[in-house]
Amino acid sequence: MINVFVLHNGRLSQINVENRTDLENTLPIWVDLTDPNEEEREWVKSIYGVTLPGEDEVKDIEASARYYEADNGDLHLRTDFLIDDDDEPARTITVAFILARDILFSVHTIDLPVFRLVRMRARSRPGSIADYKDVLLDLYATDAEYSADALEGIYQNLEDVSRSVLQKNFSDQDAAAALNAIAQEEDLNGRIRRNMMDTRRAVSFLMRGRLLNADQFEEARQILRDIESLDGHTSFLFDKINFLMDATVGFININQNKIIKIFSVASVAFLPPTLIASIYGMNFKGWFPELDWQLGYPFALALMLASAITPFWYFRRRGWLK
Repeated sequence: MINVFVLHNGRLSQINVENRTDLENTLPIWVDLTDPNEEEREWVKSIYGVTLPGEDEVKDIEASARYYEADNGDLHLRTDFLIDDDDEPARTITVAFILARDILFSVHTIDLPVFRLVRMRARSRPGSIADYKDVLLDLYATDAEYSADALEGIYQNLEDVSRSVLQKNFSDQDAAAALNAIAQEEDLNGRIRRNMMDTRRAVSFLMRGRLLNADQFEEARQILRDIESLDGHTSFLFDKINFLMDATVGFININQNKIIKIFSVASVAFLPPTLIASIYGMNFKGWFPELDWQLGYPFALALMLASAITPFWYFRRRGWLK
């Protein structure tokens, strides 16, 4: 699918493209391709002279070669964008950017929330876009805002986990649910941090390449400051996640220790009756101990019962059974 945008009074206006002729009759500043087919790739190559990378080329490129200038002068960038949907696990999608002929070309496999936000905001904010480089910077700035919103969601989810962990009755089932939630938030927090690192590298590359004018350079610096502020939040969340993880594991150990304590108390309490039974059985002659002492069994049973109750009474008095 091809989404073509032209600049009209400082706003991005989308042009419907259904065939090659529609694409030839436009002067776009942004050509956004979502999972393009071979025909659409051929249109872009024949009209603009730009060869779009394949899906494998986008994913398999080395990390050190994510930003480079081609022999024909086209500038290529590879940047990861975050997707945080409630229905699916968080993930990042690599987007290939090509800056050529004063046009921004972007290629990605699925439609991204950041791209939808940029399209929506550009239509409602006249004067915010002047050229194709403004579109690229707006994408990076929106990506930082999207990551900040995802961090706020992590804060809220961890607050819910904290209330669950610190409740009075924290069962093993609650611990399992808490560990699952903590693991998901830790994964999302790590992806946000990696995504911000990738965006920082892309913006720094644009600044070092002297491709931006004065206003765009200042906007890029502001994006870097925003990313820097997010780093502190991700570090705090990692600490909070570690604390909740340790607390949850600690409560699991406490619940297990309670079970072990029951067996320990039972073994100590039933040790004296076992000893008494052993001594009683070894101090009689013949086959029937009652022939020597008719009250032997009742006395032994009473003594065994008293020896079993006494440890429980002592443990309860000391508070060890609570």
